[in-house]
Amino acid sequence: MTINEIQDELISDFSFFDEWMDKYEHIISLGKNLPLIDPQYKTPENLIKGCQSQVWLHTDVVDGRLVFTADSDAVITKGLVSLMVAVLSNHTPKEILDADLYFIDKIGLSTHLSPTRSNGLLSMLKQMKLYALAYQNKAGSAS
Repeated sequence: MTINEIQDELISDFSFFDEWMDKYEHIISLGKNLPLIDPQYKTPENLIKGCQSQVWLHTDVVDGRLVFTADSDAVITKGLVSLMVAVLSNHTPKEILDADLYFIDKIGLSTHLSPTRSNGLLSMLKQMKLYALAYQNKAGSAS
C-alpha cells in the first residue's frame, strides 16, 4: 500500500468514532499492537528529542525500504508513534520525504492533542524524515 492509501485507511477507521474518548482508546489499542523495538535499541541515541515521554525509534533498511520499530513509556504516545510507524514504515526514503501526512489533520489529532503531545508527534515525524534523508544521502553517495 502507498503512504496515501494507508492514511486513507486510517482516516476511514477513525471515522467510525464520534467521541474523542473513543478515538483516544483506539490510539491506545494501536499502541498495544505496536511491534516492540528490540531492547538493544532502547538507547539514548534512539530517544526522540522533543517528546515529553520517552520514545525510542529504530530504523533498518530492508530492500531499499525503511522499517521503523518503536516504543514509548506512555500509552497515548505509544499509540501515536504506532500511527507514524504504520504510515511510514516499509517505504523508500524518497516516499517518506515526499509524504504529506494529511491524516494527522483529517482524524483531528492536530486539534485534540495537548501542545506537548503535538510537539512530540512533530518530533517523531521530523526524526523519521531525518532518517529517510540520511539513508537517501547514504544510498546516493554509494552509487
